Amino acid sequence: MQSLQKIYAFNTQRLKSLAIPYREWDHESILDFETDQKVAARLGWTGVHTKSIFMKFKDHGYALYLTDKDSRMDSKKIKMLIGKRPSICNGEEMTEQLGCLPGAVCPAGLPEHVAIIIDSSLYACEELLYTPGIPEITFGVAGKHLKQLLGSESNSIYEL
Repeated sequence: MQSLQKIYAFNTQRLKSLAIPYREWDHESILDFETDQKVAARLGWTGVHTKSIFMKFKDHGYALYLTDKDSRMDSKKIKMLIGKRPSICNGEEMTEQLGCLPGAVCPAGLPEHVAIIIDSSLYACEELLYTPGIPEITFGVAGKHLKQLLGSESNSIYEL
């Protein structure tokens, strides 16, 4: 399991090495959408809050579905895309596999065996907000840089 500090360091290094501009905020711990909204209002965030859903497949394998906070996971579309039926992992299994805390799952720097499924509507967002592992920190990145950020890894990437 990775430490939260390592996940954060990986993200900052990756963004800098790819010359992707980003914004960073320090705040109280965000592990749920209610707190996320309160912090966003207080800090004046205007970006799209992302949601990372960690899934497993019946015949083994894991994937992370990255979408906006208001969208729901469509299991049927994911099954059509991947060819396997997904189910959402519990927090304990997710933490064991990713090293992230429930409510603060980071989409970048995932283990190689985890596929990434991206909601392609995110690419059009002016700014995407995500947690780089540490729940007291939020990053803002332009949607146009998402493919570059996540695609520079060795994970299988799918788009919905």
